[in-house]
Amino acid sequence: MTNRPPQNFASASEVARRAGVSRSAVSRTFTAGASVSDETRAKVLAAAEELNYHVNHLARGLSQEKSRPICILGGDLNAPYQSALLEALTRRIQAAGRAVMVINTSGNEADSRAALHQTLNYRASATIVLSGAPPVSLVRTCIESGQHVILVNRQGQIEEADHINLDHESAMNDAWHMLARAGCRSFAIVSSTNNSPSLLARERLFSAAAVKAGFEPPPVIKTGATSYRSGAEAARLLLPGAARPDAVFCVTDLLACGFMDIARQDFGMSIPQDICVLGFDDIEQAGWDGYALTTFRQPIEEIAEMIALRVTEGRDFPEAGAVTTLKALPVWRKTVRSGPQG
Repeated sequence: MTNRPPQNFASASEVARRAGVSRSAVSRTFTAGASVSDETRAKVLAAAEELNYHVNHLARGLSQEKSRPICILGGDLNAPYQSALLEALTRRIQAAGRAVMVINTSGNEADSRAALHQTLNYRASATIVLSGAPPVSLVRTCIESGQHVILVNRQGQIEEADHINLDHESAMNDAWHMLARAGCRSFAIVSSTNNSPSLLARERLFSAAAVKAGFEPPPVIKTGATSYRSGAEAARLLLPGAARPDAVFCVTDLLACGFMDIARQDFGMSIPQDICVLGFDDIEQAGWDGYALTTFRQPIEEIAEMIALRVTEGRDFPEAGAVTTLKALPVWRKTVRSGPQG
């Protein structure tokens, strides 16, 4: 395992020496409205970039790590799973007496990077990177600045960070057997163009389970980002033909909700009699009577508790680069038959 670098932030004096200017010139460069020549400003900014220097807005009172805020990087924060995880994380971290700064990475990378630099200015002691949108380049910036970084469901990326992953292989084997036990013989996967590590893992491992059982790899339908609308559009693509599948695995519940509504309303299909639908995440909507979706539950509270203990007390991870894998267990409702039709 690779230990993360120590948290040694460059000082203004070091920037001044590198730029060949006075300490006060550095201060003026980073003070809005202060007088400084263009030449001096350019020298200071170049030296600051070389040294990875960030203005310490909270110099007083932040010499101890426990006084520093904790940053959360995430995209698609309005999506049900992401918002539930964000709620659990902020609740637990704030209960431990720590401030939280949230950076929404759904915009373009330049805006996200500018926001991230604000957390570096405030000397965030740790950054939690949620699954999905945040690009690897932003995560690298945090690590290079000496931050403790924890990645959620981003398996295979950046060994210097701590990882909390799901056991997708076991879950996808279970998913396959649930649909096979229902008597299904024609399969499809509904996914998204987000192509996050966790979604790609579900696609790959479900397909592998089908191939291992002697079936052709299921077609993977991606009509857009991870959304209700994308699930609905996938149903419109898959269901009109005579060779429609009798089982669909949707890599998230939100996709499954959209798929189910179109299957029922536009194609008059009964679920699970005509087609079995299986989701993943166990968002709140999955339990609504209108869906009663059979799915896999992400252990959100367990993830949040583990991260909160680590970033507030340094517990549960022996060293940087540690990997913790949690189970996603099936939740049986009404969209997958318990056995073949009579």
